[in-house]
Amino acid sequence: MVRSPRGALAISNFLRQHDLVQVLWVTLSSGRVRNTPARRLVDKQSSDPLQAQPHQSSVVAFDDLMVVVGGGTVDFEVLRQLHAAGGHLVGADGGADQIAAAGLKPELIVGDLDSLKSPASWLGRTRLMQLSEQETTDFEKVLYSTRAPLTVAMGMTGRRFDHTLAALDAVTRYAGRRRIILVDEDDVALALTTKFSFRVAPGERVSIHPLAPVTFWRSDGLEYPLDAVRLAPGVRTGTSNAAIDGPFTIVPEEGIAAPYLLILPRAYLMGLVEQCRGEARAPGPKRKGPPEGGPISRV
Repeated sequence: MVRSPRGALAISNFLRQHDLVQVLWVTLSSGRVRNTPARRLVDKQSSDPLQAQPHQSSVVAFDDLMVVVGGGTVDFEVLRQLHAAGGHLVGADGGADQIAAAGLKPELIVGDLDSLKSPASWLGRTRLMQLSEQETTDFEKVLYSTRAPLTVAMGMTGRRFDHTLAALDAVTRYAGRRRIILVDEDDVALALTTKFSFRVAPGERVSIHPLAPVTFWRSDGLEYPLDAVRLAPGVRTGTSNAAIDGPFTIVPEEGIAAPYLLILPRAYLMGLVEQCRGEARAPGPKRKGPPEGGPISRV
């Protein structure tokens, strides 16, 4: 049984040993807040999980690329490449085992920890955030528990079709709040809600798939223009388009923020990563992050 002590608990030693800049205080009480996930933080010096009440939940903020790994298909070479490029590795529950199998170590493990092979073996080696709610997948738990200018998600597709669909649902909900790239065996899918320009090889496949009904004002550089075209799930999609000369631009209706996927061959992953990183560093309006609800620890 999980013990629920009262009062304020400082876990500053735990955070300092894991190189977090800020000290995180978790206040434990008997109160509950509806519609907010409960979170469990595991102290490295004890095997007893600490049940934090929903309104005191914490967010881990990364200042650069975050790579979240799930239990689906993962190309270890691509994972190592992203890590070498400065990506912060986060395991979505059992995805941490895949990170370890690639010879790497996650900086954070998030989930209900039901598929992680040996949670106790990670104590003292990295940070664990155990979330007991069952309303969301481990991937979505990572999304609402972190902030990052760019998130690349691996192992969220393949193997199980229901997991793939759940990942697309999560991306649909978060596309307007953060930049997310899904990676599978052959393709990458960048979730967008606004105008986007990119360059590929002449004649390269460029697919557009709506995650919600979305109207495009125009496009440039595509074989099949999207001028005044409305796409919607189950109605019309924009797959198997192509870039005419290489560069292309997609312009959806402004002010609607309807999510859609830009799907390209996986060879363009690092190009997308670098462009999205550059856009995140550029001055100007930033994407709206997750709602306030708890302390933020920065990595």
